Amino acid sequence: MNAHVPVVSTGSTDGRSATEVIGGAASARVAAYLRDLILRGELEPGARIRQEEIADRLGASRLPVREALRMLEAEGLTEHEPNKGARVPRLSMHEVDVIYRMRERLEPLALAESLPLLSTGDHARLEEVQREIEANTDLDRFLELDRAFHLGTYSGCHIDPLNAMVTRLWNSTQHYRRAFVALGGQARMWVVNAEHRLLLDAVVRRDPTDAERFLEGHIRRTRIELGHHPAVFGDTP
Repeated sequence: MNAHVPVVSTGSTDGRSATEVIGGAASARVAAYLRDLILRGELEPGARIRQEEIADRLGASRLPVREALRMLEAEGLTEHEPNKGARVPRLSMHEVDVIYRMRERLEPLALAESLPLLSTGDHARLEEVQREIEANTDLDRFLELDRAFHLGTYSGCHIDPLNAMVTRLWNSTQHYRRAFVALGGQARMWVVNAEHRLLLDAVVRRDPTDAERFLEGHIRRTRIELGHHPAVFGDTP
């Protein structure tokens, strides 16, 4: 970066040097910037991510940009093509169908693990998010709130590999979830809200049987409805 950053003589508390700490912070900043662009749909599936352009735009060196792209690849938001560089993954209709089937199986498991450990404060926050969803009319804001609602219901799950996989699958399907919501528009939001309310009721009652059943049906409905719109994937009807 252009600004002078003083280097302290002592190491960090976790054993890393000051240079490593600064480099890690720069990578995290670049990753946050790109993650936001991808999740908001400003970088669409197939879009190329050129390291030099990102470095120039953010006033960073190429090294933290490369590290940020590795972080995002692990999160399912970018992929590396040999001799071509990084891009946002583009999925076929069949690939998205399979990923949604994976979500139908893994997310109810994460929810069942989470349910007993959610506090009344967690329940209150989920209720607040759902109320905001019901009052909202903006697509981008809905996607943020919907993500906060669902990942919030899994927040009590302490199985790290499961949490990482669930987040990766969410990231992989973000573009297609955006297209799904745009297709339905406000006229179909009552269905989403009804399903969320059933799910929230089961979460508050700590009923894993109902919670898993409602969640699986919620994800399955999106998968089936997306399958009726091959144009979303660039496939021929």
